[in-house]
Amino acid sequence: MPTRPNVIVVFTDQQRWDTTGAGGNPLGLTPEFDAIAASGTYMAQAFTANPVCAPARAAIQTGQYGTSSGCFRNGTTHGQTRTLAHYFADAGYATGYIGKWHLADTEPVPPEQRGGYESWLGANLLEFTSDAYRTVMFDGDGEPVMLPGYRSDAIFDAAIRFVADHSTPPVGPAPAEQERPFYLFCSLIEPHHQNEVDTYPAPVGYAERYTGQWMPPDLAATDSTGSTAAEHMGGYLGQIRRIDEGLGRLIDALRSTGQLENTIIAFTSDHGNHFRTRNSEYKRSCHDSSIRVPFAMRGPGFEGGGRVDRPVSTIDLPPTLLNAAGIDVPEQMQGHSILPLVRDPGADFPQEAFVQVSESELGRTLRTDRWKYHVVAPDADPWIEHSADRYVEAELYDLANDPHELRNVAGVPAFAEVAEGLRDRLIARMEAAGEPAPVIESAPARESHVQPETTVYTGEWVPTRYAHQPSYSA
Repeated sequence: MPTRPNVIVVFTDQQRWDTTGAGGNPLGLTPEFDAIAASGTYMAQAFTANPVCAPARAAIQTGQYGTSSGCFRNGTTHGQTRTLAHYFADAGYATGYIGKWHLADTEPVPPEQRGGYESWLGANLLEFTSDAYRTVMFDGDGEPVMLPGYRSDAIFDAAIRFVADHSTPPVGPAPAEQERPFYLFCSLIEPHHQNEVDTYPAPVGYAERYTGQWMPPDLAATDSTGSTAAEHMGGYLGQIRRIDEGLGRLIDALRSTGQLENTIIAFTSDHGNHFRTRNSEYKRSCHDSSIRVPFAMRGPGFEGGGRVDRPVSTIDLPPTLLNAAGIDVPEQMQGHSILPLVRDPGADFPQEAFVQVSESELGRTLRTDRWKYHVVAPDADPWIEHSADRYVEAELYDLANDPHELRNVAGVPAFAEVAEGLRDRLIARMEAAGEPAPVIESAPARESHVQPETTVYTGEWVPTRYAHQPSYSA
């Protein structure tokens, strides 16, 4: 049995942080995730590096923001930037990828675009190669493989087979492959919508369990004509319940092969979901419903770590995993290992999360314990440009008094000093991410009395869609 820890990342697509019991959900959807959060380490304020699928995934694979890796929107790739698979392989790990990739420019994904993963069973756009009960992915030879069962079950089944194949047999000599520790990235498409029909197809009977049972407060407060929350929440939550059941089966497989206590498990998502209450899509905004995600870890280094209340980013996951496995963190990674926070809540660590927003706008967000500060580049085409020299303040929320982000106080004179301080911090984070230091202009002045909003604040200088931009899909 390898002495170095195995590593598994379970990665969902478009899952809000408040769909877990640890995140306050009252429906009992995620007992397995909640157990990890309770016995391991729970990141209570976790945020994506970008609320768009491809750059969020590239950040977790490379540890770099999209402006550094080159993957700043869907349809771009991280090029030759080294990934977690390269670093784990260099340290002697067997590496495997199962599920949705979304970092290639063709289907099936050619070997040179698989991020260095040794074992492969995936699809670039799983929502287009499959549906709820017809899962088609491609193996290492690029041949299609149809997996039986509900889609998240099929992916967990494949992950369980990977675990079994990399387990030491109970008797007899073990093949050399099974003596190597493994690193597995298990990437689900759920609870993402099925694009071509715009539905959230839960397993049979699951949507009915949760329809009308619960609505996130921010969605209830911002419900608008374009919102799909009431229509889709039951299916969305049903998908999450089935994911958690699959997570439990994977944990049982590790337990039955004697590997559970020597395996680091990280569970998180690429971004959240605001069900078209903030813009015409499901994400791509600065609001917590779009950028905040579930994030918990268990295993060596994380057991009994408790609750981390500092804002952290999914870009912090790569250096954290390497650090926990005893592998040197490369200097080019722009995230920070969370492991020091697990050991000491007062450890040196950034005081805020930094988020790049692309496609719907070219925006930058700073999320602290109390404040949400967001700027937009008014002259940039976000489908072509990944950064800008000039931004304008667009949104500011006092989360202590407005947790659902209903009152945008950007431009309100009483908050000018707060905005000025956050502006300096945001510029520093942009420079640390490799961006040029921009000019950030103050928001247009607004009256002190600000009414609750049903949509995000949009001035004439905030871009929306561009005619040449393809429709949003993933």
